[in-house]
Amino acid sequence: MARMTDIDYWTSAPDRTVRGSMGLCHLTVAQPPFDVDARSLPPQDPERARAFAASFEGIEEVLEDLGARSVLTPLPSSVRADLDVVHAAAWGGTLSIVHPAFATDGNDEPLRSAARALRERFPDARIVGRVTYYGGMEHTEDLVWLPDGAMFHASGWPGGEPFVVTGDPRAVIASLELKGWQLDNAGVDLREAANEVAWASLAGLALGPSDPWGWEEMETTAFRVRHSEDSVQSMEALYFV
Repeated sequence: MARMTDIDYWTSAPDRTVRGSMGLCHLTVAQPPFDVDARSLPPQDPERARAFAASFEGIEEVLEDLGARSVLTPLPSSVRADLDVVHAAAWGGTLSIVHPAFATDGNDEPLRSAARALRERFPDARIVGRVTYYGGMEHTEDLVWLPDGAMFHASGWPGGEPFVVTGDPRAVIASLELKGWQLDNAGVDLREAANEVAWASLAGLALGPSDPWGWEEMETTAFRVRHSEDSVQSMEALYFV
């Protein structure tokens, strides 16, 4: 019988070139208080980050700690073997993961599925996800889910169709008590067509000063993982022709 670490669901060779690339590709759990400057959060805890990564349904096992990475360091995405690398973080009550399986071309909603599971685990947290995939055209998926239930999910092709928004972004804005000037400064205008709205910027406002995704000194940890069979099949369909 093969050992768990010997199981490999990939049909593509490890050195096969990846089609397309990732931009934003992260999901964050922000627990109260929500007004803490990200740079004042506790330092990265690699062991808690490892446990957070291992808790995702699409990850069967964390195989290797590859060391610290700045949050500004993108996931590697040149060859197939790179797709088994995730970045995860645990800064006190703020947990995050950067995961190539969150990318999509519109055929499914992996970010929303993962956020739903986190909503059950962390009912008092703000769940915020931002994903961009470049595969000839840009596809985005952005999500905010607040403790009071207010949420929005926006997914599609910016500037194109289809582009679908569910939930109530205005309820999210009201719950966060965002001011007009804050929306203006972030370039968020809900009067625009859905495929023109800066959804990722609105998601950033949900994290407020605790948003860790812009500070070079903030660290994650890179892990090599073994993905589940379903996760591998989805990534092979997306990243390879």
